[in-house]
Amino acid sequence: MLEVVLKRFERPDETRTFPKGKFEVIRIGGMTIGRATYEPGWKWSVDVGGPAGLRSCAVEHVGLVISGKAVAAMENSRVVEMNTGDLFYIAPGHDSWVVGDEPYVSLHFMGAAEYAQHGPR
Repeated sequence: MLEVVLKRFERPDETRTFPKGKFEVIRIGGMTIGRATYEPGWKWSVDVGGPAGLRSCAVEHVGLVISGKAVAAMENSRVVEMNTGDLFYIAPGHDSWVVGDEPYVSLHFMGAAEYAQHGPR
């Protein structure tokens, strides 16, 4: 059967919330896609991992920065700034935080199913 499915992040299948941010999830075509929205001052190790006692994110990410700036800081001390329009791959074992006074928004094409599963929703 031929089928077309349309979904929008304005009505996600699931929303995972945490201090200073949220992660909206859409399941479509056998994929799980996420949209991360983080406010200025958000930091993964404090706002997502902190409540679960985690210091680094163990999820592998592939995504696209829609707006704002964030940093990915790897456990090996490498720090990379991600800006609007950047496509990114981030290996497991990292921290991340928003840079500046603008909210950060990104789409996640890999890792969305597992991201922020341990925290409050």
